[in-house]
Amino acid sequence: MDITHQESSSGGKYLAKLDGHVAEMSYSRASPYLIIIDHTGVPDALRGKGVGQALAEHAVEEARKGGWKVIPLCPFFKSQLDRHTDWQDIVKK
Repeated sequence: MDITHQESSSGGKYLAKLDGHVAEMSYSRASPYLIIIDHTGVPDALRGKGVGQALAEHAVEEARKGGWKVIPLCPFFKSQLDRHTDWQDIVKK
């Protein structure tokens, strides 16, 4: 699976490509060190293949590398945070 990143001044998205399909996790940038993850979209053809999980892990790694905090508005990302207590360091409290 190949995960790429597209960014603009107001936000961006992580794109995961697998088997000719593309899944995405989008975010808005609230400040240079704060992003709001607002949506995760995985096509039906990729469901159950761990693509959403891979996008969430990638977002956490990028937040740690960039020194960002995250506001999780996306229900999927919120559920992943609940399952991974070791990710709490990136959450804006």
